[in-house]
Order: sequence, then C-alpha cells, then structure tokens
Amino acid sequence: QMQLVESGGGLVQAGGSLRLSCAASGNTFSSNAMGWFRQAPGKQRELVAGISSGGSRTIYADSVQGRFTIARDNAKNTVSLQMNSLKPEDTAVYYCNAAPMIATLGTSGYWGQGTQVTVSS
Repeated sequence: QMQLVESGGGLVQAGGSLRLSCAASGNTFSSNAMGWFRQAPGKQRELVAGISSGGSRTIYADSVQGRFTIARDNAKNTVSLQMNSLKPEDTAVYYCNAAPMIATLGTSGYWGQGTQVTVSS
C-alpha cells in the first residue's frame, strides 16, 4: 500500500508561483509513474503533469505546458510540481497519483487527499 500526502497549496495572485509537493510512504515509489491532477468546481478531474518512474519522461497538459514543471526525487519518495505564471483558471484542488506507468495515471486507487490552489485575478 502506498499513501500519498500533498502539501504546498495556497492563495496566490495571478502571475505568481507555487510549488506543490507529494510525499509517498512505502517502498514502491520508485517503481511507479507519478502524476498531478486537478479538479475545479463543477469540472472533471484532469491530468496536469506526469513523470515516469525513473524521471526520464514527462508529459504536460497543453494548458500548463511551459509554466509547470514536474520533478521527482526517488531517494526522498517525493514528487513536486513547480507552478509559475499562475492564472485564475489554474484554481483547483490538486491531487497526486501513483500508477505503474504514465499511460495508466488516474486509473489506480493511489490518491492523496488534495491541496487547494487558489489564484486571484
């Protein structure tokens, strides 16, 4: 079993930055792809960014490409999401997710509790 705990959310003005972190328990972190998802009120949860188990491959939603950066530290069992040039439409609850591979992100039951990001205009 893997437990995921997100942190780093908060309130920021448009154009600002935030860095989210997700800490994983257990000894299977380094064998899983990791992803960040977000869900805004009234909308479906969407994949924001994903990273392969070894960190060599990353994917991003078009809406965040060039503004967000996902990274992982397998020695510390953490995955981060650096968010720059934030926009009001980035406002959502952000979740991290673990899955065997990038293609299966979002399909596993390994989710954190979420962290709120609010971007004011």
